[in-house]
This record gives sequence, C-alpha cells and structure tokens, in this order.
Amino acid sequence: MAEEMMNNKQIILKHYVEGYPKESDMEFKNNNIKLNVPEGSNVVVLMNLYLSCDPYMRSRMKNLEDSYVESFTPSYPITGCGVAKVLKSGDSNFQEGDLVWGMIGWEEYSIVTPTQSFLFKIHDKNVPLSYYTGILGMPGITAYVGFYEVCSPKKGETVFVSAASGAVGQLVGQFAKMLGCYVVGSAGTKQKVDMLKSKFGFDEAFNYKEEQDLDAALKRYFSDGIDIYFDNVGGKMLDAVLLNMKLHGRIAMCGMISQYNLKKTEGVHNLLCLIAKRICMKGFIVSDHFHLYPKYLEMIIPQIKGGNVVYVEDVVEGLENAPKALVGLFYGRNVGKQVVMVSRE
Repeated sequence: MAEEMMNNKQIILKHYVEGYPKESDMEFKNNNIKLNVPEGSNVVVLMNLYLSCDPYMRSRMKNLEDSYVESFTPSYPITGCGVAKVLKSGDSNFQEGDLVWGMIGWEEYSIVTPTQSFLFKIHDKNVPLSYYTGILGMPGITAYVGFYEVCSPKKGETVFVSAASGAVGQLVGQFAKMLGCYVVGSAGTKQKVDMLKSKFGFDEAFNYKEEQDLDAALKRYFSDGIDIYFDNVGGKMLDAVLLNMKLHGRIAMCGMISQYNLKKTEGVHNLLCLIAKRICMKGFIVSDHFHLYPKYLEMIIPQIKGGNVVYVEDVVEGLENAPKALVGLFYGRNVGKQVVMVSRE
C-alpha cells in the first residue's frame, strides 16, 4: 500500500508539571505522519475534528504511580477524548468515512487501535458532533453512571452538585430535576450561578468563592440536610458537605479538581460523619461502565431532541489554542463544556 505522508500539527507535553499547569508546559509542533494501515494491522487512521478538555487530564501531567490512568509521556502528544473521522481502517468494525469518538491524540491525525482507544461509532448525526466530547461522550456517561448507578436517587430527595456548571455537573443537576429532586449547585462566578438557575433549572445555586463559611452556606440551602452529593471538587467542600449529609446519604466521588494542582492535598476532617450518619461514599471510574453507553444513549438522545435537556459548550477554534483552553479549566475561565475544534468535517 502506498504511504501517504502528511504534515501533522501536534500539542506535545514538554515535561511533567508541578503546581498549576501553564501553557508553556506544552508545545505546538509540526511533525510528519504516514497515513497508512500496515498490512495485517487492525489500526485505524483518523482525522481529528474536536478535542475535549477535562480536569482529569491535569493528573496525567504528573509522573503517576499506581493510578487508574496513565501519565502522559513527555515529548509526545497529549491524549484525551475527541471526535474524529475515519480515513483508513484495518478494523472491519470501522469503515472509511465513519465518525467516531474515543481516546485520540491532541493532533490533526491519529493512528489508533480501536479497543485501546475505546472507539465508539457515531450513529446519530442529527445532533452537534461536538456533543460527543460531552453530553454524548465521556462526561455524559459519567453523569449518568454517577447519579443513577452510584447514588440510587429517589423522587423528592435533596441533591447538591459541586462544579455544577461544568461538563458533568450541569447534566447531573438536570437528571435530578427530571426525577423530581430539589437541586442546588455551586460554581465560581455570578455568570455561572445565574446559568445554573436560568438555563439548567437548578432550584438554587451559590458562588462558593463568596462564602467564607461553606458549612453555613449549605445549611442555608439544605435546612434538613443533603440526601445526595455529587462531588467534583473534593477538599474543603467535601468536608463541609459531610457535616450536612442526612442519615443514609450517598456521595458519588467523581472528581477533585480543587486538589489536582496542589503539591500536598488537603485533608478531610469530618470522616466520622460516614459512620454516624451511615453514609455511603463511593468513587467510580467511567471506563468500568462503558457497557451502559447504549442504554444511556437510548435515554439521553430523545431528551436532547425534545429540548428537555440542554447543554452548554465553550468552543475554541484551532489546535494551537488547546493549551490555553486546558489551562483555563483550572482558573474557571470556561463556561460550560470546554471543547477545541481542530477541523471541520
């Protein structure tokens, strides 16, 4: 097979990172790539369209040991969830022209093995393709699993969501409202707080940066306590929530964005509440639950098309702007799901 050599723009991790990541920790480079499928190989050649910026990617910038996720390799492209078009395929499950989402490189073209990259074929194209980095991709199935499977919610319960305007949090709040729950979210700006109530239908929301006493803030919104806490931040917020949980409350541990940039993570001091209140606090990894993805699509796509669930994206254009977009997550610059558009289909 003739080899097709192409220029391939990439975002490279320069070195492992301590503290808050900087744009200078990454480098925009041009490399050549051979867009061919070796004979007998099951790899697929992809043209990347959209990239997802997600908080967990910060952890991969460290030299991790005993982690559920692998570190990025310095001097190589960053990888993450994205949407792509199949250019060539050695896998019978994928054909030229197919649209897919999964783990791809931060580059214009990627050559991947479908099973290792968790590639899913996109069948419904009557929704924005960028949604497959968010509501129809990893953040969506994360919200679904964390809320319905981990928290076992019931109608009328009280639900608190931290980082509630983000890719996962905005969905958890809407799922809870669909079930008839009372829902409160926290976010870091007035714009985001207003959006939680006006666009996503949260009953209440507050700016955690304006609260000197998080325990008092939670008591203000949950006078009788919290049944379900969907945790995206950890740290001081988790500590305050533990004091305000009801008996037999459930906590889904989804993320800890407040801790990712610290050299030494903060301690949690109110763990005795887990015993006294018989609280179930459970962590989960979404890749363990990808078998539920078809079930999730059956539920969510009609809700999107019916206008019952809305989704907010913050889209930047150009691969060269991806480092700035990723770093911005940790300063709260994004409003909604942060997406990078690499190329139009």
